[in-house]
Amino acid sequence: MFATAMGAHADARESLGGANRKKIYPDRWVYVSRSFATDKDVEEVREIARTAAEHGLTAIVLPGMDRISLGTAEYLERLRKVKKIADQYRLEIIPSAFNTGYGGAIRDHNRNLAEGMLVKDALFVARDGEACFVADSPAKLENGGFEQFQGDRFAAFEQQDEPGKKTFADTAVSHSGKASLRIENFGDTKSGIARVVQEVRVTPNRCYRVSAWVRTEDAEPASLFSIKSFTHDGRDLSPFEPPAPAPTSGWRQVTTAFNSWYADRIALNFGVFEGVKGKVWVDDVELEEVGLMNVVRRKGAPLTVRDETSGTIYEEGRDFAPVADPNLDFQWTHEMPFIHLLPASRIKNGARLRVSYYHGTTIYNDQVPACPSEPQTYEIWKQQFPLIEKYLSPKRYFLSVDEVRLFNRCEACRSRHMTAAAILGQMTQWLYDQVRAVNPKAEVFVWSDMFDPNHNSVSQYYLVDGSLENTWQYLPKDMGIVVWYFEKRRESLDFFSSRGFRTVAGAYYDGDDLENPQGWLEAMDSTPKAAGIMYTTWSSNYKLLAPFGDLVSKRAERPGEGASVRESGPASCSGR
Repeated sequence: MFATAMGAHADARESLGGANRKKIYPDRWVYVSRSFATDKDVEEVREIARTAAEHGLTAIVLPGMDRISLGTAEYLERLRKVKKIADQYRLEIIPSAFNTGYGGAIRDHNRNLAEGMLVKDALFVARDGEACFVADSPAKLENGGFEQFQGDRFAAFEQQDEPGKKTFADTAVSHSGKASLRIENFGDTKSGIARVVQEVRVTPNRCYRVSAWVRTEDAEPASLFSIKSFTHDGRDLSPFEPPAPAPTSGWRQVTTAFNSWYADRIALNFGVFEGVKGKVWVDDVELEEVGLMNVVRRKGAPLTVRDETSGTIYEEGRDFAPVADPNLDFQWTHEMPFIHLLPASRIKNGARLRVSYYHGTTIYNDQVPACPSEPQTYEIWKQQFPLIEKYLSPKRYFLSVDEVRLFNRCEACRSRHMTAAAILGQMTQWLYDQVRAVNPKAEVFVWSDMFDPNHNSVSQYYLVDGSLENTWQYLPKDMGIVVWYFEKRRESLDFFSSRGFRTVAGAYYDGDDLENPQGWLEAMDSTPKAAGIMYTTWSSNYKLLAPFGDLVSKRAERPGEGASVRESGPASCSGR
């Protein structure tokens, strides 16, 4: 059936006049992210809007619009000014918001709405009015100081390549002791990988903090060092990118953590992934079980305190004070919280307690996912739509449902007894319905990756419990898809087009030239229902905005070539 659909799609492409026909697409957008905390943000938008309009772009995509209800009077006034600027330059504003993958907006409302991962039966021991965490996991890392070695081979570690090729014992440079691990020559291979690995026993559903002292020299990228914890089936439980101050830096400690989930053994990796050049020294690596760090407290992430001997479940507010992490930052460098026992507590001195709870975490260097099942998430989102309508009066919405790397792990998700694909799909459908409730004629777009089998719609994705296959089936047929995986652009465009979806290319991504958008345009020219392209910058880099606008709005090289697809007026997701 799929082959038939793709054959029909190929025929449709041919009927449009061939793959070489250049087109000018009706939707030509620029992505502009600003906090509007100062008037400077407004003036920067004014300059971007002027350039965009002068070079043929049609709309500004404005992310972060799920924070409007938190906006001060000054913020709202700046938003009004931005709307006037857009109107002045005849640019449409497309609000973009509503993502749990990057849960910052949700957490601005309530930090405890971060998605939680279960820690089961962590040991706490009561003493002198407090119950403090006591590690009882078998986890033990050997030779963490790299002091035991023979030649360039380290005891207790496996080395990916032959010792002395990419990994070395360095007795001239160390953080402590007589030696360190030096890593270099990783740029000689396409993967850019060089690492050492140690398998460690762990207890399932426990939290572990891992740290290493790191030094770099002429490193590219500067943040190339990573700590990864792989399960037996290849899942990385600590997708983490430590920040790096500079390509060359002195000794600094890098700290992350992982939840062991279903694993009883972990392959701990210390080294370089996707490195280009430079040298890295690693020393004094440590592994420890931790308790109650980054604990999240909400109905869908319950906490229980159970007596190990009697099985008694103790009550919060009666036996112990409300539990929280006062340093809830989803990083792993602060102290562990303890449980404060109340004067009338039934918990006796010396009691061994088994504590189960849920904690959040940071993925890469700043991504803290929020829960897509907690009712308050939807209550917060529902407040934003009337405000977006009031201040921006948009004709279209852009749902920021992308890179949702952690969910279906807390009780709020698990109690729904739904697949991961269904949770994500129903969340997206709900957001679509909210848009239509406030604006029945609005067009709705969404990022492609979580619905694309060529991208993130796969059976095993980061820390998500369950398969994300076939999520596209939950999308309304008139949903517009913003496709952004450049390397798979042809496959992705064909996939969505063959199923009747309208597509827009998320292009550019802070390159040094326009090769990326040129590649997108070439692929779009042979794609039915391709409708537009967006200048997408994550680093507020607009140096190529003007030539980008010229590229996408002035494609015809001679009269009659590259006729615009806008001939019958603006295209619409719903075919209106």
